[in-house]
Amino acid sequence: MLTLGAFLLAIALLVAVHEWGHFAMARACGVKVLRFSIGIGPRVLGWTSQRSGTEYRLGLLPLGGFVAMLDEREAAVDPAELAQAFNRQRLRSRALIVAAGPLANLLLAILLYSAVNWWGVEAPEARIARPPQGSLAAQAGWVGGELVLRASDEQGQDYPVPSFDELNWQIARAALAEKNLVLTYQPADSTEERQSLLKFTDLDVRQADATLFRKIGFVAPFSPAYIGDLRPEGAAQAAGLQSGDVVRQVDGVAMADGAQLRELIRQSGSAHDPLPQQWLVERQGRLLELRVTPHRERDGTAEIGRVGAMIGATPRMVLVRLGLLQSVQRALTKTWEVSVLSLRMMGQIATGMSSYKNLSGPITIADYAGRSAAMGLSQFLSFLAIVSISLGVLNLLPVPVLDGGHLMYYLWEGVTGRSISPAWMAKLQRVGVALLFVMMSVAIFNDISRFLS
Repeated sequence: MLTLGAFLLAIALLVAVHEWGHFAMARACGVKVLRFSIGIGPRVLGWTSQRSGTEYRLGLLPLGGFVAMLDEREAAVDPAELAQAFNRQRLRSRALIVAAGPLANLLLAILLYSAVNWWGVEAPEARIARPPQGSLAAQAGWVGGELVLRASDEQGQDYPVPSFDELNWQIARAALAEKNLVLTYQPADSTEERQSLLKFTDLDVRQADATLFRKIGFVAPFSPAYIGDLRPEGAAQAAGLQSGDVVRQVDGVAMADGAQLRELIRQSGSAHDPLPQQWLVERQGRLLELRVTPHRERDGTAEIGRVGAMIGATPRMVLVRLGLLQSVQRALTKTWEVSVLSLRMMGQIATGMSSYKNLSGPITIADYAGRSAAMGLSQFLSFLAIVSISLGVLNLLPVPVLDGGHLMYYLWEGVTGRSISPAWMAKLQRVGVALLFVMMSVAIFNDISRFLS
C-alpha cells in the first residue's frame, strides 16, 4: 500500500509541476488556456474559472496530464480571441511555452535538492565494506574499513565525500564518463591520509546497475558480520544461528565485515552445491562453532549460495547538512550533473554503447518510490528530484510528440523561415509514437525481468 501510494503521489506531483510550467508560461505569453488537467481519462473532479474560462480538472488515471490551449489548428476560434491563440504567437513565445514544462521539472529538482541539503539527511558514513575478490577496488589494494574523505577527478577538482551515498555518486559519475578517479582515505586503523587511483578507462560500463558496482568493488558501507532476521526453514536457522550472532570466522578465515561474509556465501554456490562450512560465532560473549550449509539458489542468470538470513548490522550513520547558500549551489550542481549523466546514458543506449537493460519503467519507479518513502522524507524527496530530472531531460529529447520534438520543429522554422507542413508533421508524430512505444515496451520488459529474477 505504501509503494502504491508513494508512486501515485510522485507521479501526480511531477506531472502537475510539468503541466504547470506549460500553463504558467502560456498565461505569461497571453495565450488562453482552455483546460488544465492532472491525470488522463474521464473527469473525476473539476471546476471552471469564471474569470479566465479555464477548466481545471483531475482525470481518472494519474499517469499523465495536459494543458489545452486556444489554437486554430484544433478548432475554430472566435475572431475576438485570435490574439490569444497559441498558433498566432511569435516563434519565441511558442518555444518558451513548450520548453517551460521540462524546465519546471528541473527547477523542482533544484528546490528538492536544496531542501534536502538544508534540512539534512542521515546517511551511512563513507567507510567501505571489504571489496569482492577481483573487483577494481580489491586490485587497487582496498581491504575494507577505509574511510573515504575526498574524491578528485582528472582535472584535479576535489569533491568532499561526507557519506557513502556521495561516494557512490562520485564513482558512478566517473565510471560512466570512463574517467579515472583519485580517492583520499584513512585506513581502518589509522588517521593518516592516503590516496588511491581507480582506473575506470578500461571498465565495461554498458550496464549501469548493481553488477557495475560489484565490478568496481564499493558495494556497501562497512558493517560487522552480524546476523539479523532469519528466514524460516533457511540454512541459517537449520544450523542453529540466532539473530544477534556475530560471525568471527568461516572455515578458519577471519570475517572482517558483513560484506566479506555475504560474498563468501554467494560464491559458495556459484559452481556447485555448497559444501558444509564451519562457522565460529560470538553469542552474548561466548564463542560457538556451528556447521552451516548454504542453499544454492538462482539470482537472475547466476547461481549463488544463500543462508536465509540478513547479514550485516546497520552501518554508522552521519548527518549531512549544508548552509542555505551551499544547499542551493550544491542543488544546482547536482541537477546539472544528473541531467548530463542522463543524456549521456540515453545516448549510449541509443548507440549500443550501453545496455538497453538500463531502461526502467513504472514498476521499478514504483518500487523505488515505496522504498524511499519507507526510509524517510529526505530520501523520498531525493527520489522525487531524480525522477523529476529524468522526466525533464526525457521531454527535451528531439523526439516527435515530446516537447523536444516540438522545439525541433521550431528550430526548423527559425532556420528556414517556414513551418513544417501538416503532412510531414503527421508522419513525424507517428514515428515519435512508435519510438515511445518501443521505449516503454523495453522498459516494462526490464521491470518484469528484474521483478521475476
